Amino acid sequence: MRMIRDSKGRFPERPYYTNDELDRECEQLVWDLHRRRNQDPRPHITTDELHLLIELNGASLDSCADLSIYGQDVEGVTAFHPGEDPEVSISDRLANDPRRENRLRTTLAHEFGHVHFHRHLWAGKFQHGQLFDRKSPENTAICKRDTILQAREYDWMEWQAGYVCGAILMPVTQIRLLVSNYCQELNLHAAVPVGSDNGRRIVNAVMETFQVSREAAEVRLKVLKLLGESDHQGSLFG
Repeated sequence: MRMIRDSKGRFPERPYYTNDELDRECEQLVWDLHRRRNQDPRPHITTDELHLLIELNGASLDSCADLSIYGQDVEGVTAFHPGEDPEVSISDRLANDPRRENRLRTTLAHEFGHVHFHRHLWAGKFQHGQLFDRKSPENTAICKRDTILQAREYDWMEWQAGYVCGAILMPVTQIRLLVSNYCQELNLHAAVPVGSDNGRRIVNAVMETFQVSREAAEVRLKVLKLLGESDHQGSLFG
């Protein structure tokens, strides 16, 4: 990781991570969590463990909050305050609907990304005397449904938290192993198109293995270039 100028002007500098750096750190965080709980490392992180991951990283968590003040499409908010732990709030619309557990899981993982990777930025602001009202958007990461997984890269903070979301829920080594085993069994040597029969089977396997939505599985597989948009893809193993 290196610090570069924040072109959006929110901070003097902001962290620049490569995808590999985020993948490695997130995989280590999941592994450390399982080791801390005296469990063998495994690909699937449970919903309860996502709650625990946030709390073990020094944040308070309200997993059933009314976030309507921020807009109907806001599903998670992480607020930072001087001298206090970050506050993570998850929309009650997710917590109160079992059918939305996968969205709850992606939102928890996304907000964890803000807590773990971005809290030092606000700490630096507060240290230099920039204080904000507790409800001010200046000290919050407000996360809308459409950007939990797929923010534009120019919105670097939401993009990083979105990448962390996928990397926590679907650790890089395990998802690559799943796809590699599938492709080797069928003697497939090029990236599989997402819309093909094999592509759909891989997506379904990722959804089942990691307890994620179809959208989350497809985004992660495409970002890692394990699935492609067409038949003209490079080698999976090159």
